[in-house]
Amino acid sequence: MINIESFISKHITFREKSFFQDDLTRFAGKLNERIEGKSALVIGGGGTIGSSFIRELLKYNPSKLYVVDLSENYLTELTRDLRSTYKMRVPEDYKTYPINFDDAVFDRILEYAGPFDIVANFAAHKHVRSEKDQYSVIALLENNILKAEKLLSKLAATPPEHFFCVSTDKAANPVNIMGASKKIMEEVIMAYAGHFPITTARFANVAFSNGSLLAGYLERMMKNQPLSCPSDIRRFFVSPQESGQICLMACILGDSGEIFFPKLEEEQMMNFKDITIEYLQQQGYEPLICASEEEARYEASVMKRDSKRYPVYFFESDTSGEKTFEEFYTEGEVLDMETFTSLGIIKNAPRRSIETIRNMVDELKSVLQSHDLTKAEIVRVMTTYLPGFHHIETGKNLDQKM
Repeated sequence: MINIESFISKHITFREKSFFQDDLTRFAGKLNERIEGKSALVIGGGGTIGSSFIRELLKYNPSKLYVVDLSENYLTELTRDLRSTYKMRVPEDYKTYPINFDDAVFDRILEYAGPFDIVANFAAHKHVRSEKDQYSVIALLENNILKAEKLLSKLAATPPEHFFCVSTDKAANPVNIMGASKKIMEEVIMAYAGHFPITTARFANVAFSNGSLLAGYLERMMKNQPLSCPSDIRRFFVSPQESGQICLMACILGDSGEIFFPKLEEEQMMNFKDITIEYLQQQGYEPLICASEEEARYEASVMKRDSKRYPVYFFESDTSGEKTFEEFYTEGEVLDMETFTSLGIIKNAPRRSIETIRNMVDELKSVLQSHDLTKAEIVRVMTTYLPGFHHIETGKNLDQKM
């Protein structure tokens, strides 16, 4: 079994130290001043990015940490990880709750355990596979937009000192519903940015994050199943630790209304196929390239224990909403590339009024309640909110692939 952290460093990011370490060192005083002794609420804190944010946050001694996540298993592993890590300083007032942040019991937590100084929301549908039909799209939009707005309206009564909500690089010139939902989410949170400090961040793929293609390789190989990945998709990558550091700096150091992104260059993009081959080689295999999913499954079923070749199926991407390249900002967005060495900041994110946003949310709710709603109709409605949204529809989705 290879060391995943070392593999990411040597074969994906090609960085021995964090891309953000210099900025973290330079702003350590401010981070400590704004976090030490503060109370924090992290929503969606059991996932890869949320838990990485928590690990970075705890370095600065908050006095109270409450974590909410739908997955009881994620929260259990988070707690075991924190309690088992050398020199990890877990606050005495530390609690985890396996609940939805839209539940009535969550409102009780805000009322009786709050207010919180720092609130970070990582609860999101993040996969393009979450838009296969109208049902999955409704769930995606409710989570990424409707519940996000509802949370902000609740927090407005007792505003935190820092509020952060994670976005995605796919919000820049979105071609899928997930990316478009996060672009609308950005506009939702910006409407509240004049009322209390709010920031967000667009960033790259997090290598080996929960549910990602690369994390799936760990499961596939434990079960002696073949690997499969697109041959034509290139992506920017950060490590799990780096993902938490981006979010921490955006949350604590950013000015209200700012959108952060990593200053990665095009030559730092990696092809999934190249990573897959390198991963197999580091595991002691050469790829056995198969012509189809069926062939790959067969080869895996007859593979001998001492085999030096591992079956893998490479394919050209043909699923809806796939973007063959990544970008963090678009033409017309005003950038600050000077404040941080490793991070850029979008300074002129549009700010609609809260009234406008609430009207949009009410209209979206009404549309989603239609009994004969189709995915195409949802895309049409979203285009009215985002005139530049050009959805790529092929009729195929990732659940149809291995």
